[in-house]
Amino acid sequence: MTSLAPGQELQPGPNIDHSADVDVHGGHPDFRMFGLATFLVADAMTFAGFFAAYLTFKAVNPLPPGSTFELELLLPTINTAVLIISSFTFHRAGRLLREGNGPGCRLWLMITAGLGVAFLAGQMVEYFHLPFGLTDNLFASTFYAITGFHGLHVTLGVICILIVWLQARSGGRITPSDHFGFEAAELYWHFVDGIWVVLYGILYLL
Repeated sequence: MTSLAPGQELQPGPNIDHSADVDVHGGHPDFRMFGLATFLVADAMTFAGFFAAYLTFKAVNPLPPGSTFELELLLPTINTAVLIISSFTFHRAGRLLREGNGPGCRLWLMITAGLGVAFLAGQMVEYFHLPFGLTDNLFASTFYAITGFHGLHVTLGVICILIVWLQARSGGRITPSDHFGFEAAELYWHFVDGIWVVLYGILYLL
């Protein structure tokens, strides 16, 4: 501690504002988006494990003739287009939210949720028309495991969109100035769409 000479006054130091150094939420650094990104990275590793297993058994342990089937491309391609469009509709809802257009935001959120439901319906139609069942062979089990796991993510994404829609109503928790919940749901939805594009390429095109 610095000693002062008689009659000397302590001079105040420079006033440094650290408020811009971190994003503060409730007086504490806001790590919510970092936490979500960490979760998505871990989730992506799970999908990577599925993809690696599928590609490995195809390359190292080829199945006998008749064990694999030529998958139809029309419905999966339509589903791919539906999910890609849904990413744009979600982004559109976000722009309207930041502009203060609540009704427009909620409209595009419902369109996005509808596209997610349409994707799930298309996947169910494909399941009913596949020429193999869940336990027929290794190819069938892996196909259902990967697409079903992704379908679960789409289902959770649709639920998140509906929750955001409720919170974006007048007087709700999501506003043009405070919309972390919206941003988190949008990032998750883009992640799910990106995973499907990779899945589509590996399962249907390779």
